[in-house]
Amino acid sequence: LKSNCEFCSRKYSLMDIDSYIETVKSGKPLPERDMRLVCDRIKEILSDESNVQPVNAPVNICGDVHGQFFDVLELFRVGGEIPTSRYIFIGDLVDRGFNSVETVCLLFCYKIKHPDCITLLRGNHESRQITQVYGFYEEVQRKYGNLNVWRYCTEVFDYLPIGALVEGKVLCIHGGLSPNIKTVDQMRIIDRKIEIPHEGPFCDLMWSDPEDIDTWAINSRGAGWLFGGKVTREFNHLNGLELIARAHQLVQEGYLFWFKEKSLVTVWSAPNYCYRCGNVASILGLDENLERNWQIFNSVEESSKSKHPRTLLPYFL
Repeated sequence: LKSNCEFCSRKYSLMDIDSYIETVKSGKPLPERDMRLVCDRIKEILSDESNVQPVNAPVNICGDVHGQFFDVLELFRVGGEIPTSRYIFIGDLVDRGFNSVETVCLLFCYKIKHPDCITLLRGNHESRQITQVYGFYEEVQRKYGNLNVWRYCTEVFDYLPIGALVEGKVLCIHGGLSPNIKTVDQMRIIDRKIEIPHEGPFCDLMWSDPEDIDTWAINSRGAGWLFGGKVTREFNHLNGLELIARAHQLVQEGYLFWFKEKSLVTVWSAPNYCYRCGNVASILGLDENLERNWQIFNSVEESSKSKHPRTLLPYFL
């Protein structure tokens, strides 16, 4: 055990997180060797976190960022730099945008340096199958000449928590609810360290969407469910929640409350999504008393000039 700890200590002594952050902020991906060190270390940190990670307020809640790295830098400029401000990212860190490598590397390095100041959750795009189709896989191949960094990162994705619970009152989850999940405690016992399944409770939490209905309906995405106001109200009441904050769907105005009680909100944090949608992005700030403050921001010029060597698939997932 001692020699094991000594080996880990020697290995991580090679890491210079401040230098890594500076390199990535300049728009350069880290070398493969350093990415492996970062991914190995963050897996150790994430393995100690719960499926539903408790988070204290005040905190900023962010939705999908989808590899729009320069807009992520703007997000931190607007919401405050870590560790002055604290953050929850509700998944979909990668794909679609052209700088998923730099995006996850920056967020992973922040997590290593300030683990209590940033909570990273899993979204439906944090999976091997989806990233092979929607950009991250190809980006890694193009930038590194092999797929090792993609493998390191997708292993990390298996360790990401499913949700976060702010002061026991605000649940953050990427997609939405599941007919097989009635309580937050049921989320806590899911085996999360796997590829996201094609069906079942774990899949539903990543893929489901709210709709103006009462209960449940088939989701046209082909995964997850559409869930309505009645089941959301019952879930919140049973679990003592004031709000569910989720992401997963583009919102032109940056955020959208659902149902007459405004018991659920979609938070979207990728401005001018896919460099063409023209939407604004938002950050949901919660203060010590869980009072809400919305910060709206636009895409930066450097992001809007981004070009991809190949045309991406039409939006669906």
